[in-house]
Amino acid sequence: MGHIDVSGVEFALSDGRVLLNDVSFRVGDGAKVALIGANGSGKTTLLKMISGDLLPDDGSVAITGGLGVMRQFIGSVRDESTVRDLLISVAPPRIRDAAALVKKTEELMNSRNTEKDQMNYAQAIIDWGDAGGYDSEVIWDLCCTEALGKSFDSVADRQVNTLSGGEQKKLVLRALLEGPDEVLLLDEPDNYLDVPSKRWLEEVISSTKKTVLFVSHDRELLERTATRIVTLEQGISGNTTWVHGGKFSTWHDARKARNARFAEILLRWEEEHQRLKDLVRTLQVQAANSPDMASKYRAMQTRLRKFEEVGPPEAPPIEQDVRVGLRGGRTGLRALTFENLAIENLTEPFNFEVFFGDRIAVLGKNGTGKSHFLRLISGDSNVKYTGNFKVGARVEIGYFAQTHAHPEFESKTLLEILWQTYSLQLGPAKSVLRKYEIHDQAEQKFSSLSGGQQARFQVLLLELSGSTLLLLDEPTDNLDLASAESLERALDEYEGSVISVTHDRWFTRGFTRFLVFGANGAVYESPEPVFEH
Repeated sequence: MGHIDVSGVEFALSDGRVLLNDVSFRVGDGAKVALIGANGSGKTTLLKMISGDLLPDDGSVAITGGLGVMRQFIGSVRDESTVRDLLISVAPPRIRDAAALVKKTEELMNSRNTEKDQMNYAQAIIDWGDAGGYDSEVIWDLCCTEALGKSFDSVADRQVNTLSGGEQKKLVLRALLEGPDEVLLLDEPDNYLDVPSKRWLEEVISSTKKTVLFVSHDRELLERTATRIVTLEQGISGNTTWVHGGKFSTWHDARKARNARFAEILLRWEEEHQRLKDLVRTLQVQAANSPDMASKYRAMQTRLRKFEEVGPPEAPPIEQDVRVGLRGGRTGLRALTFENLAIENLTEPFNFEVFFGDRIAVLGKNGTGKSHFLRLISGDSNVKYTGNFKVGARVEIGYFAQTHAHPEFESKTLLEILWQTYSLQLGPAKSVLRKYEIHDQAEQKFSSLSGGQQARFQVLLLELSGSTLLLLDEPTDNLDLASAESLERALDEYEGSVISVTHDRWFTRGFTRFLVFGANGAVYESPEPVFEH
């Protein structure tokens, strides 16, 4: 078994701003601990320090047991690396080193093929076996069979970019769970997974004897797997940690009560501070008129000085204040009508109507055509279909793209986009960006934002558009908890219709109609959420 000890870690950004300040927590043997916090609070940076990819400015990290790491990019690999490369990248260092030597000596043997090259290659193969490479290949065969339905030998040279994000995630997760490392770091392991795969993830995390520290915004996953929750929260001098020893369902109330206690203790300190200062001033006046009061005045000065030297108690953390506002407006009764609609190579024909005010969750496994459905409605001419669909009167469509793919924004800053799209000058633009807590990124290019920041900016554009029908493709995937909850509140008050593709079971609770895309091509309405079909 293994554990993680993080003690007094501090880290500053290149511009001097303190990102992490006195971060301390422990993940005990076999514990399942979630690390949560606002977008940009330093979660991935902290994981990089624990994994050894980055050194803290101060403090220490101690780990017992081998460490296996799933980094954030897994699921979005688009280079020409192979399945073998991917599995080697998450293997223990001795396997990675032995694999690199085999690859290097093999290339030299194929290009020069001297006797020395042949000898070196033969030795590298022996070293591969001694390092446990063949044992790893047995594990990888199990992983490929489960995740891809094929043996390792048959897919080893397949390019990773031909796998879906979910397939990449499941392959790496299974390799880490079956591997020798006793401690696992998982950075957003649920991204790109559909609900059946998320349930699989919950089961394997809960059942493994390994120690697991994971980052996630999926509230259902947090509730079902995390036994403790480490929160990175913003303080005056950078982000620090608070550890909640219970389930996610009790986290909100516990945090609210804790922050209220901090605020009450600070208020009492400030009141006592003011009382002592008032007494000093009063005694100062009295001492000037009566020498008998001079000793009391000096004593009160000493008391005030000692009180101030101790300093105020810890202030409550700075709360996020993301304020999503969606305007909308009235439309005709029928917002959308579909007649014998079939998406080419994905669905059978189906009929469906969307009425003003509907809240429709589009559910189903990955690859069943859900995102194609939203893109079709948004006006994407690349989606091939048969049948008909009609947009109702006064319906203005706003579209949130799951991949945040906006080629027209790539080279532009947020201020430039707001000016060119909505003629917002500097002051009003900064004001609306502040509502979404992305005002500090005003002069950054859209492509340089984090996934969560891009998601918030997309929601901001929906607010400014005044759209009366919202098409949301996995809107909560990259949003932190506060932003997702703010979006949910805004949707509750929104005047208009909402259609959202989602694998977020917690988010789905806010919807009243459920359109299911089945694996067999059937599309049908269900009276309740259906995640597996």
